[in-house]
Amino acid sequence: MPVRQEIHEGRVPVKVYTDEMQARARSQLVNISQLPIVHHHVAAMPDVHHGIGATVGSVIPTLRAIIPAAVGVDIGCGMIASRLSLTASEIDERSLKKLFAQISRDVPVGFDQHDERDARADAAKPFKRGLRAILEQHPGIEKRVGKKSSWVRQMGTLGGGNHFIEVCLDEANRVWVMLHSGSRGIGNAIGTYFIALAKQDAERHQMQLPDRDLAYFSEGAQHFDDYVGAVGWAQDYARANRAEMMDLVLEALRRHLPAFNVTTEAVNCHHNYVARETHYGESVWVTRKGAIRAREGDLGIIPGSMGARSYIVRGRGNAEALQSCAHGAGRRMSRTQAKKQFSVVDLAEQTTGVVCRKDQGVLDEIPDAYKDIDAVMANQSDLVEVLHTLKQVLCVKG
Repeated sequence: MPVRQEIHEGRVPVKVYTDEMQARARSQLVNISQLPIVHHHVAAMPDVHHGIGATVGSVIPTLRAIIPAAVGVDIGCGMIASRLSLTASEIDERSLKKLFAQISRDVPVGFDQHDERDARADAAKPFKRGLRAILEQHPGIEKRVGKKSSWVRQMGTLGGGNHFIEVCLDEANRVWVMLHSGSRGIGNAIGTYFIALAKQDAERHQMQLPDRDLAYFSEGAQHFDDYVGAVGWAQDYARANRAEMMDLVLEALRRHLPAFNVTTEAVNCHHNYVARETHYGESVWVTRKGAIRAREGDLGIIPGSMGARSYIVRGRGNAEALQSCAHGAGRRMSRTQAKKQFSVVDLAEQTTGVVCRKDQGVLDEIPDAYKDIDAVMANQSDLVEVLHTLKQVLCVKG
């Protein structure tokens, strides 16, 4: 589908790939489009919704500047998926329940982390020198982390909220493993620290902003290079964290399922990050907040809620979408609203056939709290090509 609507209330247009958008999300997009650093236009993906700092589902190209709050605090959050040689005939509800328990034991979720004795130190080792350099320049980050070893012990952990681990079946009944997570506490500390610095700089320089959350660092400014280095470190850590968790999950599967091989290279992609790219004749910093890169040939993962389908896709390189696409279904109601509107009975009904938690603790993740993933996909048919359609049979929530 082409652009569904355009907003012309700022300095540059906003191109929106859906007719369904909250008023608060629209207002945020208008604010972003007013900034003098934004190049050519802002793109809003079909899963667009109100966010903290900037709109979730937004793609923001900026000239010689980056908005830390648009990148956010879940730096490098994204997806990884691998297809296995197993088929649906080789798993059943009994084995899935064993897998659910095994994965829950092997991969810490929420605020949990690995014990000192089984911390994934080898996977964390390549990141030590880079983090040490960051903390020498900005010791305030370490104060936000707490225990020094936390970032090591959190390597290979899921986190909370909408992060998840799933076992899925594709259209040919082949088994996939898919998970969603980011840079954990250390990424949050880096993001929070630099967002505060950007706001302080904006106040000191009396920067005129439509929203103080849109404070930015310009190239050549005091903290710009340090932020680029730190956010790059967190993005790399997030990617490694997903790969480490994938190894843990595959180990868990090998304990309870027939022997198997991984038959495709893992798709590992960020959807909260910033990168240098070229768009409309300019080298710009592109911030994707709740969006994935979809250049021609890029592989991506677009998950639905824990009761809906998910998709493995290939990018079409759409220029108007800034070579991007949606990162998932996108919330249509807040967590608080979902808890008020639905019951655990609703949750059980909406997750029929999925081995997962069906209690009050995950009620805010009920499928009906999210947009219709098939409508999202229909709105971006000219942004991506669907390669595989996945349906989960197991879901471990953060």
